[in-house]
Formats: sequence, structure tokens, C-alpha cells
Amino acid sequence: MKLQKIRETYSGKYLNYYELSYENRAGREKKYEIVSRRKLAGPEDLGAGVSGVSIIATRGDELLLLREFRMGVGRTVYNLCAGMTEKGESIPDCIARELYEETGLRLTQILDILPASFSAIAISDVKTCIAFVRVEGELSDHTSENEEIQAGFYTREQVRELIAREEFSSRAQLAAYFFAAQGSPFGI
Repeated sequence: MKLQKIRETYSGKYLNYYELSYENRAGREKKYEIVSRRKLAGPEDLGAGVSGVSIIATRGDELLLLREFRMGVGRTVYNLCAGMTEKGESIPDCIARELYEETGLRLTQILDILPASFSAIAISDVKTCIAFVRVEGELSDHTSENEEIQAGFYTREQVRELIAREEFSSRAQLAAYFFAAQGSPFGI
């Protein structure tokens, strides 16, 4: 597969839409559609930037999960605290800001930040980092009127129960699964 060209088809407030033209293995053209949070000038721009962070946060022996309404699916799901970097903002600064905005919590320690990975590889070139952190403070709501988020801390047993009966985002489900497992590889 060889990418031949990128053509912007629509520019929205938060997402830009593109049609990609590939030469497939048989030498024929294959069209593919994606969205990006950035303007893409050419093939070299695909996946070139980091857009934000997903945060796996613990307080003591509990995992922070958000129960939030997601407009893209029209329902409430369990998710990680996450967000997009603002212009000129570092990943650590984004982590602290998003934690405060979505939960009212204060970042106390960054345990690790993984290299950026693709968030929705089938439909987008968006890349985010996954951060493992410790937090403290009381939960409070600092979200905008366009967000509906209930943050909570959950024990391993509570997380196992949630996984069995509730809907999650993929990353949150994976983080919750490993958190709930005995001998968590996260060291959290």
C-alpha cells in the first residue's frame, strides 16, 4: 500500500476531514476517509503530532474513572480522565489541567508517560500519550455546560463489577481490567 495523495474534504471547528488515495497491492486506487484534529498538508503530516493525553490515575488503592455522557455514541460510558493539549502546553501541564477541570483533583506524582499512540487508528491520525499518575483532593465539578461527567474512585472489586456490566471506552476498559487484576502490571 502506498499513499498517493491527501485531499481535505471538509474543515470543521474541531475536526478536519480528508480523503486519502492509496495505490493498493494490485496497483489500483483505494480511497480512504479519515478525520484529524490538525491541518494536514501532505502524507508526512499523518500522525506527526501529539494531540493530548489519557490519564490512568490512582489515589491509594483506588482507580479514578469518569462516568460521562459521550455525544458521539449518545450515552453514558466509563472513561479515563483525558483531554487535548492547548497551544504551547506540555503533556505534564495538560495532565494537571485536565485532572482539575474534569475532577477537581490535584496531580501529586507522574509515575510514567508512555510514548504517543494512535487513539482511533481506523478513522483518525490522532495520537495521545497515556499517563500513569497519583492524585489527591476532593472530587468537584469544574466542567463546562457541554460536559456531563461524574468522577469516582473505585476499588479493584468495584472495577471488576463495572467491567462485567457497564460500557467503557476501549482504553478505560483495558486500564480497568489490568488495575482489577491481582498483581497489576501497572505497579499502581
